[in-house]
Parts: sequence; structure tokens; C-alpha cells
Amino acid sequence: MSMSGDKIYKPKPVSGFPEWLPEVRLVEQQWLDHIRRVFESYGFCSIETPSVEELDVIAAKGEVDKEIYVLERLHADPADKKEARLALHFDQTVPLARYVAQHFNGLVFPFKRYQMQRVWRGERPQAGRFREFTQCDIDVINVDNLPLHFDAEMPAIIWEVLSSLPGMENEKIQLRISNRKIMYGYLQALGINAPDLITNIIRAADKLEKIGREEALRQIMDYVKDAKFEVTYHTDLNKQIGLFLAVASYRYKNAMELVVGTDEPLSGLGTLTKLHPELKNNELFKQGMTELTFVMDQLSHLPQNTVVADLSIVRGLDYYTGTVYETVFVDDPGYGSICSGGRYDDLASSYINKKLPGVGISIGFSRLFARLHEQGKLPVKSKSPADILMVLPSEERRALAAQTAATLRKRGFNVEMYHAPKKTGDQIKFADRKGIPYVWFPPFEDGKDHEVKCMGSGTQQKADPAEWNLDEKK
Repeated sequence: MSMSGDKIYKPKPVSGFPEWLPEVRLVEQQWLDHIRRVFESYGFCSIETPSVEELDVIAAKGEVDKEIYVLERLHADPADKKEARLALHFDQTVPLARYVAQHFNGLVFPFKRYQMQRVWRGERPQAGRFREFTQCDIDVINVDNLPLHFDAEMPAIIWEVLSSLPGMENEKIQLRISNRKIMYGYLQALGINAPDLITNIIRAADKLEKIGREEALRQIMDYVKDAKFEVTYHTDLNKQIGLFLAVASYRYKNAMELVVGTDEPLSGLGTLTKLHPELKNNELFKQGMTELTFVMDQLSHLPQNTVVADLSIVRGLDYYTGTVYETVFVDDPGYGSICSGGRYDDLASSYINKKLPGVGISIGFSRLFARLHEQGKLPVKSKSPADILMVLPSEERRALAAQTAATLRKRGFNVEMYHAPKKTGDQIKFADRKGIPYVWFPPFEDGKDHEVKCMGSGTQQKADPAEWNLDEKK
């Protein structure tokens, strides 16, 4: 009980909604600033959409089965039922599609945008999975046709971002790329043409690394049985699906390997077409092969093993139609994808009578950041963004201290002024606790000099607030 007699509510964390101490939040902001700089260096412009969308906007893309948070007033007026129902957005792709349709006449195409916002999903919180989290998305959308080179630009940008984030220097990441047309064409060549059945088989293949080939095969054959599917080409479908999964589990390190293959069984798609000559006549398969080969070839400048073609990558969302991406930690693939996306032919068709193909990729920012924080790999040092703590010698010299701090701020330094004229030792301890690297001493008496103390080296020297420079900071 409090002194007033009111019961005190003891706050506790809300599961799935992370928050950080100041020193961690500082690194989080550094990450966001870094990602923003890289995105903008490629000409992507920033947009921000509302946290909510009309439920009808989300439903137009067939995503109402998602764990969506719907907004309602606690004491709703009966008249509110006539208004549009609102929901927190669960990703940034659907809001982008609505945004492009709504602002079509005001945009310049190809439209390159980045969006760094929080999204919400009502799923069970676990390691790397949150109910509220930040995503950093880039997308390119064009009218009628979108050049394929944008499909290659996406993973190149992501590699530049991830490989240079503070704390990621020693992390081995791998971008895995595929094209949905390849697996769709493969299944068609096996005589499987039912769209729902193809979707279920593809989703099982997408979980191949997680559940293993035997379990994936079992799930697929159950789908086939439930669909009362009859084989139109191969009589031994079990064997052919097993072969399909074997191919899906292989990773191709470069475009030449992908196209030509080797003498090893199933090591390349060139070998695959020998096993299944009918694939040579499947236009969807051939188109997917051509597109994936082009993308892989365009990414050959990246470090070896950074990018691989992984045919099991198909992505769970049905709006992807071509190139698809996932990004994993090489030493911890079980953690799941930290960055994913793909190409979509016409995501905005539900909102506007225009064909607007696009390609995009999203960094699971909170998922990635939380992992490095848990492993102690983030460069967490300071609890303050200040470069300098301005000592307050006395109340009589507060104006001088404030003027000195203002001079340094105008020159680009972050300066925190101590709040009270306490002992100098106490003020230095305060700077040390907050990780502020420099302590500034304005003149304690008339005629004395300014001095600055480097907390790292312990050295202290005279300094002019109008001239103290970056060289001296070192």
C-alpha cells in the first residue's frame, strides 16, 4: 500500500512486446540510422503509413486468417459500428499496396520506397518471435513490367546492410534465393495441376530444413491422398515426390552450377532435366530457371557462399510469384530467416485497375537485434548519447557553463550539463556511470582556463570551446 492508502500495481513485462534500457536503445538507433543510410544510398525514399488499416483493406488480400489485432474503443458508441473497422497492420506489404494505389498519380515509377515501422501479430511469443516488432522493408514497384535486375539488387543491398551492422562483424550469414516458378513447373511436369495441392506441396517443401525429408514426404502424400489425386504422368508418385524433395534440398553456389550441373546425382538442374526430360517442355520451369540464373549471375561479385540458390525456398505467402529470398545465420540455421521477401506480379490489383508488379525484401529487425543482444554481441557501451558532460562549478557560474555547452552543441557535439553544483568527484562519477567519454570543466574562477578530461585515458588538458576539435577527441 502507498502512503495515501491506494493499492500499488507492480508493473511487469508484457509478453511479446520488447523494450530496452537506454544503452541498448542507443545501439538500436545506430542500427536504424545505418540501415536508413544504406537504403537511401540506393535511391530509396522513405514513407510511413498509419499503424492501422481498414480491415477491408487487409481482407482484400485474403489475409484475414492472420493473427490480427482489431482496434475497438473500450466504451464504444453504438454509432461506431457504422464506421470502418480498424486493425493493426501485420506487415508492411499490404499497406504499401494500398498506399501505391491511393497515391498512384502522385508517384514516380519505378517507385522505390523504404519503410521502417512497427508491426503487430498475435502469435505465441518465443525466441525471436514477438507480438510487436520492427521491420525494415524496401520495395520497387513499376507499372506493367519490372526489370529483373531489381530482383538482384535486393539481396545485394541486404548483404551491404547486414555485413556492416555494429555487432555483426563476426556473424556468417547466407542469402538463399529461389524462384517459385521452378518448383511449380516441376510439379506440373509430374502431372500435378490442382492449385491447392501444389500450394500444400510447396509449403511442405518450404519447411524441408526444419522437419526433414521423410516428414515432408509424409505430409505431401497425405495431401495427395486427401485430394484424391490421380497421377497423370508418373505411376510411382511417392518416388517422384521423394526425388522432388531431394532436388529441393540441394543448394547451388553459382549460376553455372545451377545451369550445367555436374556428374553427381541431383547436384545440378542440368542433371535434373536428364532425369526428367519433360521439364524441358515446361515453360514455367524454364522461365523460373532463366530468372534464377540471371539473379545468381548478377550477384557473383559477393563473397563466396554468401548467396546460394536453394530450391526449397518458396515462402509461405501466395502473393509471391517469382524470385523469393530468405536469409539465415550459417552457424544457426534453426533460428529461421532474419530477412525475407520476393517478387509479386500484381499485389495492388485489389485496390486499383492497374498492373503493378514489384519486388521487395524485409529485414526482421527486432528478431535480428534481439538475438545479438541475448548473445552479448551488441556494442553496448554508453547509457547516454552525450559526447561531453559539462561540469557545473557553482550556481553563480551556471550561465557560463550553459553558454559553453551551447557553443559546443553548435559545433556538433552532444553536451549534457550536470544538474547541480555538487562535488567535482560526484560529477565525474556521474559521467563514468553513463559512459560519457569527456568531462568539460568551465573556469571555476575568473581568469582561469577551460579544461577537458578524457575519461578513457584519464588525461586532462586546457581546451578552447570554440576550437576543440575531433583530433583532440581522439
